[in-house]
Amino acid sequence: MKMPKGRLFWKILIGFWLTLTCVFFGVAAIFAIYDEQRAGMQDALATNPRMSVLTTSTASVLHYGGIEALREVSRSWPRFAKSNLLAVDDDGKDVFGRPVPARALAMAHDYLKNTPRPAEGEPDQSMPSVLQTQTPDHRNLMIFAVLDENMVRRTPPRQWLPPQLLWLGAFGSLIFSALLAWYLTRPIRLLQRAFDRVANGDLDERIAPRMGRRRDEIADLGHDFDRMAERLKQLVHSQRQLLHDVSHELRSPLARLQVSVGLARKQPDNLMTSLDRIERESKRLDELVGELLTLSRLEVAGTGDPDHYFDMIELLDTIVADARFEAENAGVDIALTMDPALDNQEAILRGRAEPLYRAVENVVRNALKYSRPGQRIDMAVHLAEAGHTLEISVADQGPGAPEDQLGLMFQPFVQLDGENRQPGYGLGLAIAQRAVQAHGGTIIATNRPEGGLAMIIRLPLQAGLTAAA
Repeated sequence: MKMPKGRLFWKILIGFWLTLTCVFFGVAAIFAIYDEQRAGMQDALATNPRMSVLTTSTASVLHYGGIEALREVSRSWPRFAKSNLLAVDDDGKDVFGRPVPARALAMAHDYLKNTPRPAEGEPDQSMPSVLQTQTPDHRNLMIFAVLDENMVRRTPPRQWLPPQLLWLGAFGSLIFSALLAWYLTRPIRLLQRAFDRVANGDLDERIAPRMGRRRDEIADLGHDFDRMAERLKQLVHSQRQLLHDVSHELRSPLARLQVSVGLARKQPDNLMTSLDRIERESKRLDELVGELLTLSRLEVAGTGDPDHYFDMIELLDTIVADARFEAENAGVDIALTMDPALDNQEAILRGRAEPLYRAVENVVRNALKYSRPGQRIDMAVHLAEAGHTLEISVADQGPGAPEDQLGLMFQPFVQLDGENRQPGYGLGLAIAQRAVQAHGGTIIATNRPEGGLAMIIRLPLQAGLTAAA
């Protein structure tokens, strides 16, 4: 594994390593201190009230009944008393032969030596842990109890952890921290190299396949990068294609202009004819440049002023009125169907009205272009998605479009093949799509079962419907 140079790697490595090392040493210290405290309680005297009562009663039994009486009484003792309550003679041996811890024996002697006794004739109000008594056969015994195993649980070894184990833990935490830091920073380094490649013009760079089986946020970031790179590639390709198409479209009218100028010089008698040709080609160039500027502004400007609001219903009324004026000369009827929920209501959108006007107008003009005299264009406006979306449908009775070209209709300079081809530059629907998308909407084209093409525009309304207009 090549050691990375990134600062983030070392920050993660050192941070995790120091944290794990401190935790390891801290836990070891706590265990050692706890063990030392517990070790100090082993084989010590039991001084709780319960054991003091048993000590006192045992001393009384020995004093009046002797060892045999104690043997009989001990049968009813609890388990811990049978093994921990000792009666030791002057030689340090238990009367029942049980082992006597030397430490507890020494503590018992110290207790008797240092604990003041009540004056003669005064009652003993205390609950002594160690008592001396004499049996009827004049045998001196010392009664005391040691701590029970249940009172002092078994603990780890009573010593500090070995230094080798501590260093092994520190080294293990270093390895773990290094692997974790490498795991976290490796995809970041991949992203850095990928960004460098994209910045240098390599738009085919992808990093998701090199993420392995990761299923975390960093892997999601890698997939987002791939989508961004793919989108950039498409945009650059579209720009290059657009530049190629613009050059191609400009070449023809410019060539005709040059021919017209040459003819005007060679044939002065046909000057007016040449000027008419020059005027027509100039208008075509002006129209083409105007549409290109509109398309460029829509791609760059977005929705424009976000604080500008307008009524889409009012805009549609104007579009339909203008379209009917043109449709009368072509012998085409335009029928408008409005959702009853929109009666005397406003459909408020946020953005710029002029681009959306051009968008819907281009869709209607496209339907007029492919309609023949006697046919009808059906426009329908209704609410969708619980009143949050305005849906506008424009359906004609023309020849429709090939299924494989429906998705290409909204690209610049794309025109239908065969009998569906009409004069124009193929920018109208591209402008319409950009304008609708800039306002957060969508536009799709579908073939009607009964024949013709249907364009469906969906636009999000701003805060639904307002009060009655």
